[in-house]
Amino acid sequence: MTAAPAEDQVRQWESEQEHLRQQLVEDDTEAWQKNPDFSGLQRVGGVDLSFIKGDDVNACAQLVVLSYPDMELLYEDSQMVTLTAPYIAGFLAFRETPYLLEALQRLKENRPELLPQVVFVDGNGLFHYREFGLACQLGVLSGLPCVGVAKNLLQVQGVHKSEEHQSQIAALQKGGDSFPLTAASGKVLGKALRSSDKSVKPVYVSVGHKISLDTAVRLTHSCCRYRVPEPIRQADCRSREYLRKHFPAADT
Repeated sequence: MTAAPAEDQVRQWESEQEHLRQQLVEDDTEAWQKNPDFSGLQRVGGVDLSFIKGDDVNACAQLVVLSYPDMELLYEDSQMVTLTAPYIAGFLAFRETPYLLEALQRLKENRPELLPQVVFVDGNGLFHYREFGLACQLGVLSGLPCVGVAKNLLQVQGVHKSEEHQSQIAALQKGGDSFPLTAASGKVLGKALRSSDKSVKPVYVSVGHKISLDTAVRLTHSCCRYRVPEPIRQADCRSREYLRKHFPAADT
């Protein structure tokens, strides 16, 4: 296969990203976001895709909705999907977003009263090569506030796993402490957050849509029982359990 089709695909996706980027809102838009204790927030969503080991095409697309602040399960949707778009670094959203949107649409049609007021995404938002990651794309296309939470540092725009970065992590004393992820341009693209007192390894929080960075960080911390915020942790656990149940011969 020649490189030309991939180059054409990249140009098309870059154009689409730029178009969607114009619709991105990086500020708080909901009343509950402005309350110190998030009063008015009742439902938080989490999404994730889990793949059968050795298979990068067939996956379980998972949506969960939990109560806030109790983190009790209100709704779950597990659906096997076949990804059709190729994997190209920086364009993960074009592979995964359609199936996550379908899950949200099924919820909207079947149980609209349980639609989440904010969605946590296992991935990055503004903290991205072109400042438009999976959490941004899902947010803009769904119209819902979204928060990107990544477990690993994306080394992008001048942010690296440097000695300085490691020393900043070491300086995080307790759950809720954070430091900014500042691009070479000087723009803050996200924050590294120590999500709990027990976990010294941070998560990387960035704006998806319709929420400010500071609010996203506070909300992420408030949803953490362990290192990863509960909506994402539950989506991950339940999608993996679905694969174990339905594909027992595969080592997921």
